[in-house]
Amino acid sequence: MNCKLSTSTALALIVLCTGAQAQVTPEEVWESWQAFSTGAGQELTVASATRNGDTLEVKGLAVTFNDELGGSFAANLDTLNFKDRGDGTVEVTMAESYPMTMTFPEGEGPEKLTLIVSQPGISIIAGGSATETSYDFTAPTVTVKVDEIVNDPPAAQDLIAAFTMTGSTAKYLVSRDGDKTALESSFAAESLAIDISGVDETGAAVKAKVTLADLAGASKGNFLGAEVMANMALALNQGFTTDADVTFGALTMDFDVTDAAGPTKVMGSATGGGLVLAMDKTRVNYGTSMTGATFTVSGAEIPFPQVVVSYAEAAFNILMPVSKSDVPQDFAILTKLIDFTISDEVWGMVDPGGTLSREPATVILDAKGTGFWKQDIMDPAAQMDGVEPPGELTSLDLAQLLVKAAGAEVSGVGALTFDNTDLVTFQGVPAPTGTINVTIKGVNTLIDNLIAMGLLPEDQAMGARMMLGMFAKPGAAPDELTSVLEFKDKGFFANGQQLR
Repeated sequence: MNCKLSTSTALALIVLCTGAQAQVTPEEVWESWQAFSTGAGQELTVASATRNGDTLEVKGLAVTFNDELGGSFAANLDTLNFKDRGDGTVEVTMAESYPMTMTFPEGEGPEKLTLIVSQPGISIIAGGSATETSYDFTAPTVTVKVDEIVNDPPAAQDLIAAFTMTGSTAKYLVSRDGDKTALESSFAAESLAIDISGVDETGAAVKAKVTLADLAGASKGNFLGAEVMANMALALNQGFTTDADVTFGALTMDFDVTDAAGPTKVMGSATGGGLVLAMDKTRVNYGTSMTGATFTVSGAEIPFPQVVVSYAEAAFNILMPVSKSDVPQDFAILTKLIDFTISDEVWGMVDPGGTLSREPATVILDAKGTGFWKQDIMDPAAQMDGVEPPGELTSLDLAQLLVKAAGAEVSGVGALTFDNTDLVTFQGVPAPTGTINVTIKGVNTLIDNLIAMGLLPEDQAMGARMMLGMFAKPGAAPDELTSVLEFKDKGFFANGQQLR
């Protein structure tokens, strides 16, 4: 299911709150609900909306959504009641359970998936005003269960799946200005549990359970009408924005798969992690992280009892411009894997004698720079055919490069600028100017160890050492090499010696 479908569905079905206590009527809350839902591209059908004393009763409510990829969503909410509480706020009540149906584009999933949403004890209190409506949400338990899966052609599949969130609270503030809707939200949940079991189309029996504790998140954004949102480049240029941040605490996972080859088991845990997503007309920022992770794999096809991998931290983050521009804009990329280890059984396959250092490995790349796109990359009509570079790279700052493993370490820092009028000197790459400083530690010891293990022939080791001699010179410490790599005057220099 694509992100646009799931996000707009969640916001329309449970529009939540900030608890502002101004005057609002049931009719105004219902109008706000409809405006946001239709603005997100959904269609609402209603059998009746009738005022009965202090309550506006909406009956026969169905919500549908069709995305541009050919998927669809439908929810039969049946009845919504908007009750005037007499203090300027409105209590919204809905069925404790209702069905949802999703269809998927060909090749993207089953033909149809039916879910049942259960939310006993849910409480939604609306406040604010007709143009700035707040919603305060609490739910002891929200469960989504798979009710039916339809495949075309039919497949042998017996699946039981449930997603259960406990101790949920959330606040939403929806502000409307014509066809524009601003949204601010926050949420928290004590836990999320995902349980899946069944037999897939190959006959394999699958069991999976994932738990997350202490979920929390916040988001804000500006949303436009459905016609504008269908073209992301147009939406961004007309003011669409979104900025979301989600964190979680302890994570556990337990997967069991039994097929013709035998059983396979995967277990894992982590101390926490998170996700960020932000987008506006200037940039998109996406990142994930996880800390304190350990994963264990065992199975019939693994040549030892189990494999254990762990790391202290893993993270990925990318920031880049998304719209056409004539001036350089910021970009950045970060990827890191800190203190990665793998069980000794795996080391024993390549290094049975324990020759290599088995200290935790670390890889970090932290870079930023400037550049710009020559066309809107979010525009469906954009042609990325490779005839002409779609953008230009103007500068690159290497804040940190670190690779540490098997007793050796390579680190580097530097900065470059690029001449995009010269694509000839470096064979299609804009001509760079600048310096990169590199330090290498333990590489000669690593080469000696690889020779002793029989993994590196003497002649290849000699070639590697000759290559290092061309680019590097001895450093201050034993088995340390340093190199100053410099691009200037359309040439390439290493420690002052011109190599190109």
